Amino acid sequence: MPDHLEAPLSVWLTGQRYPFVQSRAAGYVPGTETDTERIPPAVAAHAIATYTRPGDLVLDPDCGTGTVLTEALRAGRHALGLTTNNRWWSLARANVTAAKSAGAWRDGSVLDARPKVLATARAAGLTGRVGLVLTAMRTVSDRPNSPNHDPVELARTLRCCEPLLRTGGHVVVVARPHRHSDGSLADLTTQVIAAGTAAGLTPVDRCVALTAELRGGRLITRAALAERRAARATASPTSLVAHHEVLVFQFAHDAELAAAAVCGADAFNLLDEMAGRRCDLAA
Repeated sequence: MPDHLEAPLSVWLTGQRYPFVQSRAAGYVPGTETDTERIPPAVAAHAIATYTRPGDLVLDPDCGTGTVLTEALRAGRHALGLTTNNRWWSLARANVTAAKSAGAWRDGSVLDARPKVLATARAAGLTGRVGLVLTAMRTVSDRPNSPNHDPVELARTLRCCEPLLRTGGHVVVVARPHRHSDGSLADLTTQVIAAGTAAGLTPVDRCVALTAELRGGRLITRAALAERRAARATASPTSLVAHHEVLVFQFAHDAELAAAAVCGADAFNLLDEMAGRRCDLAA
């Protein structure tokens, strides 16, 4: 975590405005909303402000229509996104261009490529430079309207991103809640944690990014009409979803250092101990 920032709150007030109002105020191009699994602009902006500094590089390996890239540019960060969806690539490029035209930081790119390109020589110059990997957990590509996800594919994606992450950097995965056909919520948290762990990362935080407005002591849901109708159609009472799950990861040694700092331990002594353990194992 950047040393000039306080410990992040676990509940993010990111639903105070409707998503379409967020997009309109930020100058997103029409059609951005067709990516229904995009990270809402307010959620992306909050994650970027919390886990990066101005000038950092933000990577979204499955960027959709480019909300993460746009918010990174608007916040004075560099941005790189990947997608293989031709329509989303066009929209993401248009959003990046619009952000640049509005005076945002001018180093932003969208590649028509799969995440595995990050593990090739093309991305060699980015090794150790990414301050934040911020991406959404998406449904499987051949069933876009189903609540099925592929944690194995997410793990592959994160594994491709891992060499690019700088020391102290973070990986943040945002999961939009989905329901099974019986109305029960899918356990996406366990799937995301398993994917991050399989990619060699350590979970360090779990947050809630509100998609509902907090008004006084009440949550005012922003649920879409289709979700409201589905909730009314279930046999048992069903709550409307009011948040996205946010899972935060780091390298294991970065997580240890962060925990030591919170406890008041000497980070340099901890590094020496870790180096000694590595030497013992090598011996």
